[in-house]
Amino acid sequence: MSEVYVPEGYVTKLPVYETQRAIELIKQSFQKNLCAALNLKRVSAPLFVSKESGLNDDLNGVERPVSFDVPAAGDKTYQVVQSLAKWKRWALGKYEFRPGKGLYTDMNAIRRDEEHLDNLHSAYVDQWDWEKVITAEDRNIEYLKETVRRIVSAICNTSDELKWEFPGIGTELCRDVTFVTTQELEDMYPDLTPSQRETEFARKHGTIFVMQIGKKLKSGKKHDGRAPDYDDWEMNGDIIVYYPLLERAFEISSMGIRVDPESLSRQLAEAGCEERRELPFHKALLSGKLPLTIGGGIGQSRLCMLLMGCAHIGEVQSGAWDDETLRICDEAGIALL
Repeated sequence: MSEVYVPEGYVTKLPVYETQRAIELIKQSFQKNLCAALNLKRVSAPLFVSKESGLNDDLNGVERPVSFDVPAAGDKTYQVVQSLAKWKRWALGKYEFRPGKGLYTDMNAIRRDEEHLDNLHSAYVDQWDWEKVITAEDRNIEYLKETVRRIVSAICNTSDELKWEFPGIGTELCRDVTFVTTQELEDMYPDLTPSQRETEFARKHGTIFVMQIGKKLKSGKKHDGRAPDYDDWEMNGDIIVYYPLLERAFEISSMGIRVDPESLSRQLAEAGCEERRELPFHKALLSGKLPLTIGGGIGQSRLCMLLMGCAHIGEVQSGAWDDETLRICDEAGIALL
């Protein structure tokens, strides 16, 4: 059954050719703004990694990666990346990046177990994955918050450039970020679901950063899942804005200060994943051979959809949709690519 929502009176704002021009402008502008804000350099990244390397991510811990063999490359199983969180950290060490400098890359993934294919969620994920080397002194909440503010500023600057080129489209964004922890949200809205809490808080504050995702709350439940081996659950979060068109919270980015040996050891034990200690990536991290980092992912199609004021992510990316969704969008004048 389709989960698509059609806002009353909405139709796709630009013809397909102009849509592609707008997407190009957003991607070129945001990459420039992000690099300037965080001191990043572009690198090439893999589409797939070997299962044995431990470099792939299991996200919330339940998603199945797309796996395949390459007979000519030996008796190994390869997986399409689900994110590049661990690979980026390994690459920063290999490429000898120094504190204060980082990388970004284009990440493309297939999320075969995406539960809800709706206005915001697709089986195809495209994002800017970024990672930056930091010092031990930088591993604190204030450094995390300042990085969030810089990213939000880069997004707002990109929005301004888009509106200059395409005056008839766009979304009004709040540059000021309100920070809140998942426990504070649970305390404020104990009877709501985590996603409903985000929507209510974002409705009041515009742009928010929800912190400390992955650990259990006082209720014994998690706000949301996070793999135990990339974000430090005490210093991570999601950048979210309120999107009036869809009347809901709109997540732009998941990010955080990454685990150090101590927090990795603690989170592996808490998640019941201590067997991962024997994987090459985890061994290197636990022995202090990988740099301390902060990083995250910023959805490319998500950002284009938001800044262009689109109702469905399929207006800015080619995805896989059920027949009912295709029919509903066609009848409503929502042009899916």
